[in-house]
Amino acid sequence: MLKPASKKHSNVDIQRIQRIARESRSETLARLQASAEGLSTKKANENRKEYGKNEIGTNTNASKWKLLVESLATPFTLVLIILTLLTTFTSYIVPHGNSDIETVLVMLLILLISVVANFIQKIRIAKVTDKLLNMVSVTTNIRRDGKNMELPTEDVVVGDVINLSAGDMIPADMKLLTSKDLFCSSSYLDGDSEPTEKVANVTLKPSMLADYINYPNILYEGTTIVSGSGSGIVFAVGNNTVFGKEVQKISRKKVKTTLFDREMKQLAKILIIATAILLPLLFIINGLTKGDWGESLIFALVAAVGLTPEVLPIIVNSNLTKGALEMSKQGVVVKQMNAIQNLGSTDVFCIDKTGTLTQKQAVLERHYDLEMEETPRILKFSYLNAYYQTGMKDLIDKAVIDAAGDELDVNEIQRDYNKIDEIPFDYSRKRMSVVVVDNDEHHGQHLLVTKGAAEGMLDISNQVEVNGKSKKLTYAWRERILNQINELNDDGLRVLLVGYKLNPAPVGEFSAKDENDLTIIGYLAYLDSPKESTKESLQDLKNDNVNVKIFTGDNEAVTRAIALQVGLNVDTVYDGEQIETATAEELAEIVEKCNIFVHLTPELRVKIIQALKKNGHTVGYMGDGNKDALAMKVSDVTVTSNSSVDIIKESADIVFEQKDLQLLEQMIITGRKVFSNTMKYIKTFLVTNFGNIIAMVIASLTLPFLPLLPLQLLILNLIYSLSCLVIPFDRVSRNYVKKPQKWSKFVFNFGPIPAIIDLITIALMFYVICPYLVGADYHHWVFQSLFYSGLFVESLWTREMVIHVLRDERFPFFRQHVTPVVILVTFGLAILGSVLPSSNVAPSLGLTQLPIGFTLVVVALEVIYVLLTTAVKHLYLKKIF
Repeated sequence: MLKPASKKHSNVDIQRIQRIARESRSETLARLQASAEGLSTKKANENRKEYGKNEIGTNTNASKWKLLVESLATPFTLVLIILTLLTTFTSYIVPHGNSDIETVLVMLLILLISVVANFIQKIRIAKVTDKLLNMVSVTTNIRRDGKNMELPTEDVVVGDVINLSAGDMIPADMKLLTSKDLFCSSSYLDGDSEPTEKVANVTLKPSMLADYINYPNILYEGTTIVSGSGSGIVFAVGNNTVFGKEVQKISRKKVKTTLFDREMKQLAKILIIATAILLPLLFIINGLTKGDWGESLIFALVAAVGLTPEVLPIIVNSNLTKGALEMSKQGVVVKQMNAIQNLGSTDVFCIDKTGTLTQKQAVLERHYDLEMEETPRILKFSYLNAYYQTGMKDLIDKAVIDAAGDELDVNEIQRDYNKIDEIPFDYSRKRMSVVVVDNDEHHGQHLLVTKGAAEGMLDISNQVEVNGKSKKLTYAWRERILNQINELNDDGLRVLLVGYKLNPAPVGEFSAKDENDLTIIGYLAYLDSPKESTKESLQDLKNDNVNVKIFTGDNEAVTRAIALQVGLNVDTVYDGEQIETATAEELAEIVEKCNIFVHLTPELRVKIIQALKKNGHTVGYMGDGNKDALAMKVSDVTVTSNSSVDIIKESADIVFEQKDLQLLEQMIITGRKVFSNTMKYIKTFLVTNFGNIIAMVIASLTLPFLPLLPLQLLILNLIYSLSCLVIPFDRVSRNYVKKPQKWSKFVFNFGPIPAIIDLITIALMFYVICPYLVGADYHHWVFQSLFYSGLFVESLWTREMVIHVLRDERFPFFRQHVTPVVILVTFGLAILGSVLPSSNVAPSLGLTQLPIGFTLVVVALEVIYVLLTTAVKHLYLKKIF
């Protein structure tokens, strides 16, 4: 929420806004050197150079320097930098006999690879994001070169005249030049979801000056037009707007913190804590048992590097870029990259009924009077209400106008009636009214015509009109009307009541308070049929273990009728009143057992979503209207279509070309693939390094020398990290994508297995192989070099095996279908690492050649690892652990 800021803390030029708000229209035009007829293209280009572009600085257009800083500032990279600096300090300051220059150089190489690769990925993902965002069409109607034209909002400049109509989002700060029944919502600025009226020709009172956010003749960027029309002249754009100055830190363009982001932060926290515990533990153990405190410190630092997933940001960005490009091929624009991860873990999707389940092409089936007979009078009054209202014309408005065009002389109606005012629709009243003057039969008579939901209309009415005569609205008539509506609802027809009131109030003073003592004259019943693909799409989502919940403002009967047609269970339906009065405990239970919610206001949609999230669900939301804006703010991932109102397209994470449940199902599968390949790395990294640390701690306690030299451990980590870079190019099993994926505590089940293999190798090398080949003098460098070589090769192959074994729930190599590139890279690097002990660099690495027969030992150990892990996977999947 944006509150009026003090001059001390605000960089908003409040005095300038006050001056513009108080001055006359001609003074404002003169100040901006503009005309009410708009700018020329030449003048617009000059103003753009003088006042700047209509852009607010965001991450997507960040400089390469900023992206480089972000690449350095990840938690894992910062830990790696600190460990590298400590190692360098220890190598040259702390006396321990060796300079360990090679260790420092390898650590710097790992750091360089991590930062550079992450930097390249960030540049790539920024370019992809910008390209995709350009596919989302957010335009504004500008008076340019003497013509009204739709131009991208970025083309708006200071001095432009903007034409305003219902559904528009204000692209820059402007002063109203004209207004007609203009109602706006500025919830992005003041947090108030209720629309307020804006008036062009108004004189500010002294008491109003302090509250600059609510000036009646000023519109700020981010405001949306609910109803009415008008025009305004732009006086600030981009970073110079109130929105740009005050709300950049919390703007709609800010990257929303997703569930995946929060889990990543939690992972970083856990690993940093683990590093803080491990480093002193290994240092003290090896210092006490080996006596070389300097070497022990470097070993502890290098072991801590192993707990730093330096390539995780690279893998995440690579996965996201790959997923976004795949989605774009199907006409899907990903605005918030991490939303792809959330889409993959979504298990509940809330959707608005209209236009998602239905075709959003309403047909007016009935225009009945209270005797259930079709009469022109009902259609005429309905036409007055639909034609003269200036808000977003919904399905019934368009259907009424179409039907009246076929059955009535609409030119005559427009000639006989002129609009005076209107009372716009809102979700609390669930109705809207227009006031017209009758210039024909009852010359000069004012007529308020209202249409709306039945219960609310009956509450504000006291008469009914039957056969041209007015009668008192008795309890019997009320019940009769409701029963007739129920019968129409049972046929799948949505019904609104139409009423009127003569001479409601003096001109210019109309408000919702005048909607009383109405006379009910009839019904409007229309049909919005389900899409042919809806039933199949809902079944596909169900098969994918996505629980779809239907939100609607319609009543229960209509919603039940449509839900039955698309195969939904309608045994349990809750309405808005029940949700509003439910306790937190009751609501937690309701949202689990019910999938259809009716009579919902925007606030109640938020309440349901928040309850679902408290229950542990990852919640997605698909909507396209102003009523969906609040719900989309609190959902984990949001989807809309390119035909949605501007405010929804701006706030959505993902934009479809059209609202399509089939496409939603396909994109959820894509999201699960992206999430899967990210989780593969996290699983393999945690399991590998958890096992390695267990082995290193136990070995440090039992061996008379270090389990591995720091340089050997670093090279091991480097080769393994390079292997992991191909994970984004792996395929995902069909079983994996058939259910939502969550973060798992698998490490405690699978982590000890690599440690067991490492400890078996340590025992074999120390007690059997090394004594057999070179004698039992473990202090001799030959003994230690052979030991290190055996453990190095086995540990490398075990790490590569982890990638293959944990990538899928099935048996590796035989039942899994890994991509060729993963096979080539993982096995290629493992072979490369295996020949290091036989290479010319082996002495400098503290390694020596292994006997050929050791290959059989490694093969046997890896077979044991695969069999053990497969057995644990079987038990894990059966929830025994």
